[in-house]
Amino acid sequence: MPDAYHELANVVEVKDASELTIPRAKALFGAVQRQRDYSLVQILRHPVDGDPTLECLVVEVECDDVPPKNPVGIRYRERLALCVPNDPKRLIEVLALRQDFPILMHQNQGVPGTPASLCLYFEPAGAVMRTWTPEAFLRRIQWWLEKSARGELHAADQPVEHLFFASKYELVLPWNLTELRKDPALRFAIVLRHERPDGGFTCFLEPIAKTAPRVKTTKHIELALPPIVHGLVERDPVTLGQLADVLARREVDLIGPLREALQADINEAGTTASADDKGTIILLHIPIRRSVEAEPDGVAHRAFLVPIGGLELGIACGALFVHEKRYYKDLLNQQPATAWREQPILPMAVLTQNDRTAAMRQSGVTEEGPAGVLVGAGSLGSALLNLWGRSGWGRWTVIDKDHIKPHNLSRHGAYAQHIGETKATVVAGLHSAAMEGATEIVPLAADACDFAQVDFAQALAGAALAIDASTTLEYPRAASAVDTLPRHFSVFVTPNGNAAVLLAEDAKRMQRLRTLEAQYYRALIQQDWGRVHLDGHASTFWSGASCRDISLVMPYSRILGQASTLAEQIQAAVAREDALIRIWQRDPARGGVEVHDVPAVPERRIALGELDLYIDDGVEQQLRVLRQQSFPNETGGVLLGYYDFNIKAVVIVAGLPAPSDSKASPDSFERGVAGLAEAVKDAAKRTAGMVGYVGEWHSHPPGHSASPSRHDLVQLVHLALGMADDGLPAVQLIVGEQDLQILQGAVQ
Repeated sequence: MPDAYHELANVVEVKDASELTIPRAKALFGAVQRQRDYSLVQILRHPVDGDPTLECLVVEVECDDVPPKNPVGIRYRERLALCVPNDPKRLIEVLALRQDFPILMHQNQGVPGTPASLCLYFEPAGAVMRTWTPEAFLRRIQWWLEKSARGELHAADQPVEHLFFASKYELVLPWNLTELRKDPALRFAIVLRHERPDGGFTCFLEPIAKTAPRVKTTKHIELALPPIVHGLVERDPVTLGQLADVLARREVDLIGPLREALQADINEAGTTASADDKGTIILLHIPIRRSVEAEPDGVAHRAFLVPIGGLELGIACGALFVHEKRYYKDLLNQQPATAWREQPILPMAVLTQNDRTAAMRQSGVTEEGPAGVLVGAGSLGSALLNLWGRSGWGRWTVIDKDHIKPHNLSRHGAYAQHIGETKATVVAGLHSAAMEGATEIVPLAADACDFAQVDFAQALAGAALAIDASTTLEYPRAASAVDTLPRHFSVFVTPNGNAAVLLAEDAKRMQRLRTLEAQYYRALIQQDWGRVHLDGHASTFWSGASCRDISLVMPYSRILGQASTLAEQIQAAVAREDALIRIWQRDPARGGVEVHDVPAVPERRIALGELDLYIDDGVEQQLRVLRQQSFPNETGGVLLGYYDFNIKAVVIVAGLPAPSDSKASPDSFERGVAGLAEAVKDAAKRTAGMVGYVGEWHSHPPGHSASPSRHDLVQLVHLALGMADDGLPAVQLIVGEQDLQILQGAVQ
């Protein structure tokens, strides 16, 4: 018996290939003529009159590698229609014309009863067309037929196939639907929110309190069906009967559970029709297995909109009957109803809002991250929270006492409607808008330097990490003095936006932000890259008064670029136990980035009357090197650092070497002044005015301790008198053979 073939509609036969007008059709015709496995059967054109929108080559193709009597039913010779659109951006469609051609995986969606459309490519059309040639296209068709015949087209490690194709109609489910269903105080409504120009729309399944006023909605019925084995992607049915047949071929009954669901809401007294009961959405949950023996790989979700209300659908299915305008359960159901089979349906893709796990998976994040506190919800802080929040990393409390002002909108995630709201509340609200409660950010509108606040103290007590993203120095310096706080990081962007800095305490907090800050300043003073690192801090408009302050003249792109780097690097630093000082310096002309690591070293505290002095091992090592280089003579120079009376501290950052005009001998040293003012000024410039003169240092010769001599004490008096003009105490540091002594002098 000869094979029966589909006839293509609305086409006319072209008698001669010279009449082809579409360039790809002409090229494909030439390739068919040259390919021995292909023979031309017919040339067709659509439309009949006017310029063609489609030219079609009907061919027969032979595939030597198609196994005889293969289980899927592909034959050695198949008749195909190669449909070439006149739009060069669209792919050529390949239709299998044999009426009993098998329905397989990797076929495009079509209308039941029409030719099967082969899905030849995994890539989008644009990617395919970059390297497309007629000859490669013909070989691709043979590859598809041969692989499908041998059951090799779907790789074993490839995800299971969906049951249906994508749809422009969508139903979005809450991320926590399972938990919401357990709440007896809730009911669910399907609400249409967005209609699009292409005719598509998006509905949401929303929980509503049962006591809330009724809203106009569409009835929905959820059916959890038995598992099926994945296979071909089904063409969307256009009637309820076709849907039932699709599932029946997979040995799944639809109508039985549907009848039960339609009866579930009807009590013995029956019910009357509602004006809102104009449509029904059937939501199917179908587990998908890779094989009969395998556990389900996942659950396929699909919805179908039926354009009649639930009560009328119940009548059509034989689940209900109507009597005196009231609807009752049809428990006898002696005559199986068939009216439902012709009921039209509209397919809907089912999507689920992101929960934390989905956000992490989509972002490539493998760790949930710490319970953390973020200090500062300004430009940088809001960007960091946005990046971490959308990726599911961390559980955050954010504290900031400031509020949104109009000028903030140029570099903040806030919008005009947020002007006047506290920054902490705004960033928490923006996060909620993105995650719909799947994760939360807790806002605290308060002063972070007030550790006595109950809410803030509780947040810090429950945190494993606190990150300072503020634009001031008060918080990180104050936090360094509190032993009970969690590990702290500090991050900031330089005033011109061309550099970002990460200071990370070690896990045991042996090296705190206070000393990491000083070591960062020393690197700025001593390293060549420090010369331009803080360029821009002398801007005419400042938001604060430190090297961390962000000038108003800066594009938001620089904040976002640096925030992206910092967000990832903080995640990596959390996994480390050691302290970290890292700087990213960007070349604005070319966009390149240099990374500078500064080795972090321990510090020590020395009590000096009302002030505590802090000096790290890096300063001592520097001074000992200078001492050794001067042997057998003494040497010395200026001490650089800063005072902070808020935390009652003086911090030594570095020592300068002896000026060239200094006088030195084995038992004396007199510091010169050549180039000294310029060196101190340069240190101040490189650190945005944070570091300056705080005192003097000198060494004792080999074999001598750091105990001050009478001459040293006299020098300290002169230092104290000189510093008294600025109301500051003077610091004198002596480096001996094995020890180091620090003296403070002040005018009372």
